[in-house]
Amino acid sequence: MIDISALFKISYGMYIVTSGNREQNNGFISNSVFQVTASPIQFAVCCNKDNYTSEFISTFKSFSISVLKQDASADIIGLFGYMSGRYKNKLLDCKVEYSETNVPMVLSDSLAILECKLIRTVDVGSHLMFVGEVINSKLLDDTEPLTYAYYRNVKKGKAPKNAPTFVDEKKLNENIRDKTMSDVYKCPVCGYEHNVAEGDPKSGIDPNTPWNDVSEEYTCPLCGAGKEDFYKL
Repeated sequence: MIDISALFKISYGMYIVTSGNREQNNGFISNSVFQVTASPIQFAVCCNKDNYTSEFISTFKSFSISVLKQDASADIIGLFGYMSGRYKNKLLDCKVEYSETNVPMVLSDSLAILECKLIRTVDVGSHLMFVGEVINSKLLDDTEPLTYAYYRNVKKGKAPKNAPTFVDEKKLNENIRDKTMSDVYKCPVCGYEHNVAEGDPKSGIDPNTPWNDVSEEYTCPLCGAGKEDFYKL
């Protein structure tokens, strides 16, 4: 038997991983970034095969890692964690720096950046593990980094569905939910709660509109996370 709660005790950080160049680029939120060697300094990142950024890393043979601050905004987590770069230029409104490989490095809400040259790619099933040699790094702010534990326990966030640590908590808890509870659906990024009884007038959703009848195009009015990411309280 697998006790899912045990997996939440493994330590992770929270990072923005980007790839591309000045003209074409994309990035995503990752909690699976780790150093694998000291000489040379090499880091590995895990990226879902369906993630748009995996195509950029494979094509441009480089990637960057931005270490997020503990007080990173819900906006930047929502942008890189819950929106697809196929339909939105995520880096357009971010503060970005370019260096040796011309890969974009996100400075917004970051305390450190690393530029990596791709060395090898390992297929690990649903994800690709990209191993890169660090060729540049910079400390931006000597404050506390955002950890996945802090993100879950304090910010009350959840892992995006493409994350290696994703757990479908909707299915996990469906047999123990109290069916007499109000229909309230929570955004995992910023904590916004949609109460079915109250509706969402700003989004044109009338009170008592069943959640299943809400358009699949609905997004969180605060951070823009998609309807599919909300979970029932």
